[in-house]
Amino acid sequence: TRGHDIYTVFSLWDTFRALHPLFTITQQERTTALIKTMLDIYDKGGLLPVWELAANETWCMIGYHAVPVIADAYFKGIRNYDVQKAFNAMKKSSMQDFHGLKYYKKYGYIPADKEGESVSKTLEYAYDDWCIARMANDLGYQEDYLYFSKRAQYYKNIFDPSTGFMRGRMNGMWVSPFDPVEVNFMLTEANTWQYNFFVPQDVNGLMRMLGGSGAFCDKLDEMFNASAEMSGRQQSDITGLIGQYAHGNEPSHHMAYLYNFCGQPWKTQDLVRRIMSEQYNEKPDGLCGNEDCGQMSAWYVLSAMGFYPVTPGTDYYVIGSPLFDKVSIQLENGKTCIIEAINNSAENKYIQSANINGNPLTRSYLMHQEIMEGSHFVFEMGPEPAMDWGVGEGNIPITAIGEPGITTAPYIMADSRTFSQDIEIGMACYDPAAVIYYTLDGSEPDTDSREYTEAFTLNKNTTIKLFAAAPGKVPSKVISGTFSKMPAGRKVVYGTAYDPQYTAGGDVALIDLIRGSNNFRTGSWQGFQGVDVDITLDLGEMQDVDMIKAGFLQDQKSWIFMPEYVEFYVSADGENFQSIGRENNLIDSRQGGGMVHDFSAMARNREIRYIRMYAKNRAVCPEWHPGAGTPAWLFIDEVVIE
Repeated sequence: TRGHDIYTVFSLWDTFRALHPLFTITQQERTTALIKTMLDIYDKGGLLPVWELAANETWCMIGYHAVPVIADAYFKGIRNYDVQKAFNAMKKSSMQDFHGLKYYKKYGYIPADKEGESVSKTLEYAYDDWCIARMANDLGYQEDYLYFSKRAQYYKNIFDPSTGFMRGRMNGMWVSPFDPVEVNFMLTEANTWQYNFFVPQDVNGLMRMLGGSGAFCDKLDEMFNASAEMSGRQQSDITGLIGQYAHGNEPSHHMAYLYNFCGQPWKTQDLVRRIMSEQYNEKPDGLCGNEDCGQMSAWYVLSAMGFYPVTPGTDYYVIGSPLFDKVSIQLENGKTCIIEAINNSAENKYIQSANINGNPLTRSYLMHQEIMEGSHFVFEMGPEPAMDWGVGEGNIPITAIGEPGITTAPYIMADSRTFSQDIEIGMACYDPAAVIYYTLDGSEPDTDSREYTEAFTLNKNTTIKLFAAAPGKVPSKVISGTFSKMPAGRKVVYGTAYDPQYTAGGDVALIDLIRGSNNFRTGSWQGFQGVDVDITLDLGEMQDVDMIKAGFLQDQKSWIFMPEYVEFYVSADGENFQSIGRENNLIDSRQGGGMVHDFSAMARNREIRYIRMYAKNRAVCPEWHPGAGTPAWLFIDEVVIE
């Protein structure tokens, strides 16, 4: 063990937020051992842990959140490990190509059709990159600092100014339709509301994008006061709802504290007391969500003491509302930090004034060093908000990214990526001073390319490439969109309804010329659970057809199997159908991973108008499967006619 204890079970997507920051106060020696363990994992496996369980990497969550754990400890003075190795390991974790990082580096965001959980991954990678930039700057690596500072701003590339929400992008466009309460595969265990404020590294930058401090607070109000109803796929992790805020899962955990950043700390004080009261109790079901290896409890411990680390990787904590009359923190350095709340009660939840070691404390945040020095904090509590405490210049917490600023990635505006007649194409960019340059022949654009000035029309298959450049900022990455002209008049008639969780875009998804990848989480597959699939394709007119094929997906770990067989029928009148062939499945149902297979039949240049496809579902998962006896899924995309 190289002179230190080795630990296991790093639920880092959860615990970087509060558990590890709590340890930087209460268990600094163990924090050192935890980081040394992470570096031991890096030595043996080549990367820092992501979600390590029983000495094995599971990859079951997103981000590379060992990075903020190390950065948070580093900036709080915990450095009794190989700092240079730690920094090298942080960089290496960020420079891989898996889990969407290839596209994140190429486009400045992750396209929704390239990788599942694209919105969440873009946001969390950007935060982790900010942590790397911070350490690079402190260690004197200026080139790394500038590079990762740019990446830390990639969250801006998925901010849609027309809605005020982070939003998935596909084919250079915003994914439509859009509903912020929808739970879908562009997000990790959440809907858009529950990720919209995950920019802890640049709260002030997000505030500007939303229209300033007043608009930022209004957006928070809207989230906490909204209906708790959600749409889309089922997600059991979303619990503990206050409006669209979900305390039972981690992405929301810092959001109640964001009111401090826009000068309304009394709303934070009200909300954190409400969360502690409503979402926690002493019964067996006393946590409103999964404990997740300590994160749910760590939120409570920190909040009950009266503060919370909104941005791990900084050396300050945002003040909430201390729950207890007195808390004493016995520190490993032999000192004791005391937090007192005078006139404290369930009703007296608002801070009226505060002092530290007898001196006035007017800011709504406190420093890590003040805790470690054994300071004595005293808060005067009352039943009404004190709107003059914790506000004004110097009293409000700030997280902001300075230079170099980036030009946000432009986006294409169009009704669809496929069309049958003509299609109008528009372009826009969040940066009002940006100039958009583009090409229509698939070549890489530069500043000598066409400059976008107004919408234009396409009437043939076209690949558009574009980028934006704003004065004084780094130009955006080049993004692209491919627009395909479909034969007119085609439609699909569903004898079997697709599941509303997996629509792939609706009734034309199976004939939109867009093929699903081997990852069903990109949302490009239509799903059917526990039923046989019977659909009819109308070509719109009589055509000579040589071959028909349809793509199916198998990902048995997600309960998705190949059909037992697929049979194709053809007709000239839509009434009288004749079978032209059946293909039986030959793929082993135990074969894992996402795999795509085309089931096909030869029409041999027959003149037809209608095609019927029948796919036989195995009905339930096999006996050897973890879901034995539960309904099995069929995933289909695309029906191809040659």
